[in-house]
Amino acid sequence: MAIYVSGSLAFDRIMTFGGNLQDHVLMDKLHMLSVSFMVDSMDERRGGCAGNIAYTLALLGEKPIVVSAAGRDFTGYAAAWEKLGLSLEGIRRDSDVFTALCYITTDQNNNQITGFYPGAMSQPATYTFPNLDPAKDWAIVSPGSVDDMRRLPGFFREKGVRYIFDPGQQLPVLSGDDLCDAIRGSYACVTNDYELGMVCKKTGKSEEELVAMTGWLVTTLGGDGQRIRNAQGVDVHVPAIPCDGVKDPTGAGDSHRAGLLKGLVCGLEMPEAAKLGAVSACYAIEQLGTQEHHFSKDEFRKRYERKVQRRRLPPAAETGRSRWGSGQQDASAAQGTKRMLGAATR
Repeated sequence: MAIYVSGSLAFDRIMTFGGNLQDHVLMDKLHMLSVSFMVDSMDERRGGCAGNIAYTLALLGEKPIVVSAAGRDFTGYAAAWEKLGLSLEGIRRDSDVFTALCYITTDQNNNQITGFYPGAMSQPATYTFPNLDPAKDWAIVSPGSVDDMRRLPGFFREKGVRYIFDPGQQLPVLSGDDLCDAIRGSYACVTNDYELGMVCKKTGKSEEELVAMTGWLVTTLGGDGQRIRNAQGVDVHVPAIPCDGVKDPTGAGDSHRAGLLKGLVCGLEMPEAAKLGAVSACYAIEQLGTQEHHFSKDEFRKRYERKVQRRRLPPAAETGRSRWGSGQQDASAAQGTKRMLGAATR
């Protein structure tokens, strides 16, 4: 069984400015804007959607194959991944360009100025999937090379591989036809609520029509949790998990996708897998940076049991019926969760 993670690899250079950016902008001179700031600190961190998802999957005991492209400055990133036991076989390396790079300057009021250089991300991945097993493998197409985001959904669909489509930050450059083609036949389409509105606007489809095009429509709602829907009438709410302090929400979505994937590959139904996504998202929120959080599998299991299983059992567990299946299916999902989390300690 393999998990293929398509998307971006990038470095984030995060700078902090101790004042207010707006104080250095002359509103009557915007037609000839020229400003310079002396920043207080600068930190470089590993990032990118595929990189973030793969990192958290590694913490959860999986060894995904990242399908992406990187540049001549990727050596340090690669070394960190090798320590995690992650494969580099799916990454195209180009010595003529830099890895994608994001410059972010944040002031004391959390206003930001961001510049993004796509670098190697502008090139499609060249991985050929030599050991593809449609019966066992999973894939996610996350924000990255536009060519890959257009090509890979059709490839996975043709090969019979279950895939999740997560358009995210690349929504502005994907056409309505691109989005429809990627969503149609996917195992799931995952967005936040704002992105879902953009998908509807660009495709001309209603949310109900999108539900009919994919196996699961998963909408994250920030602190309000997640909404999980499918064409069989499932429409459930998965609450957010209380975090032990919020330092930086950047990367929470990627960490959520990793936890969700972990649940799916372990045989959980989407509403149960989404709970694992909620737990893993907390770890990213509680740290500055998208690959700075750490946890052992045992720590993850204990947090899941403390934050999720302490809640009152859903009506299905008490009445024998579920909004998304039979009582027998619910019991099976619960046992699957316990087996997956129990296995995490071994």
